[in-house]
Amino acid sequence: MGEDLAAEWLQQHGYTIRDRNWRSGRTEIDIIAENDEFIVFAEVKTRSAGYLADPAAAVNVPKQRTIIFAASNYLKSKNLEKEARFDIITVVAGGPELLMDHVENAFYPTM
Repeated sequence: MGEDLAAEWLQQHGYTIRDRNWRSGRTEIDIIAENDEFIVFAEVKTRSAGYLADPAAAVNVPKQRTIIFAASNYLKSKNLEKEARFDIITVVAGGPELLMDHVENAFYPTM
């Protein structure tokens, strides 16, 4: 549900969805989208309203590294040279309202 809502939100805000649940080895990238400037690799985290921790905190440094590596494989396999951006989209459902947060540039590739 969270990934569907995130993809809808991205499309409503001018992004084109290139791929969903794209795999590179054991790593899956939830949503790969594109706008005029970037190829966006989005990790979607969905939690219920009673969950106490920030859903974005689940995208720790080791998870970021695997996403960055998979994104590099994606860019090479598709022969794309557009700049990459790494976003996190959180969805908190089950309370009186649905809460969604799109964090652009949530993390950066490091050497």
